[in-house]
Amino acid sequence: MSPNLPSPTAAAARPLPPIFLSHGSPMTALEPGEAGPFWQVLAARVAALNDGRPPRAIIAVSGHTLTREPVLLAAARHPTVHDFYGFPPPLYELRYDAPGAPALAERVAGLLQDAGLPVHRVDEGGLDHGIWAPLRFIWPQADVPVLPLGFPPDWSPAQLYRLGQALAPLAADGVLVYGTGAMTHNLRLLSGPAGRPSIAAPERAESAAFRTWFAERSAAADWPALLDYRAQAPHAVLMHPTDEHLLPFYVAAGAADRGDGAPPARRLHDSVTYGCLGMDAYAFGPDAAAPA
Repeated sequence: MSPNLPSPTAAAARPLPPIFLSHGSPMTALEPGEAGPFWQVLAARVAALNDGRPPRAIIAVSGHTLTREPVLLAAARHPTVHDFYGFPPPLYELRYDAPGAPALAERVAGLLQDAGLPVHRVDEGGLDHGIWAPLRFIWPQADVPVLPLGFPPDWSPAQLYRLGQALAPLAADGVLVYGTGAMTHNLRLLSGPAGRPSIAAPERAESAAFRTWFAERSAAADWPALLDYRAQAPHAVLMHPTDEHLLPFYVAAGAADRGDGAPPARRLHDSVTYGCLGMDAYAFGPDAAAPA
């Protein structure tokens, strides 16, 4: 067992509900806006489900770590990756160098193989800003082991839901499945003749309609509609010209499916930045409401 990965205890913790967090612009690492206070209390709410402890480890599925087939980044330690350019210098000075989870990578690889899914394990690491920007507010000490799982952006929501299903057994061991992306993500809307809108700009009607549809279908556990969101959700293509930032939602949702019916989904946080970047957060499964 990796020295960075705490051993399971005999305490009867409740399975941790998988979560999806919208990480927004890289600037949220410095200016988190309305999402900041939510992120700052999320650690305590997760600990309340885990006998007062943080997660044993975090499996991070980010819209910025994209691979041709699923890849586990099994390094013993992850450096901070500043995968952006043109931002203020203080943003590049931030560090979130977290421990890795090599031993957990072996188990995850086995679960994916048992599910008939391809998987690769590499002894390399690094946390993209989609992973570390929220985590620096949730667990600021960077002391919870992280296992990034790269995913193929050309897989459908149903395929990624199935990928998440393979991870479902981990929740009972205190492992948190963490999807990070954006509920709405069209960076073209941030540029125009008037320049970038302010961070507090009024929300576009199309963004509000899309986010409301997702919240309503999630509350109803309407997975046939959610999995077909690109055809059924209002303004889906405008809000996601490419959908890599929404796809981690489906991995997290699938990780709550233990074969006993469609998992409930609960929107935990609801805000928007720049008028079109949704910062919504969701949890999945029977305890989805607990972190709210």
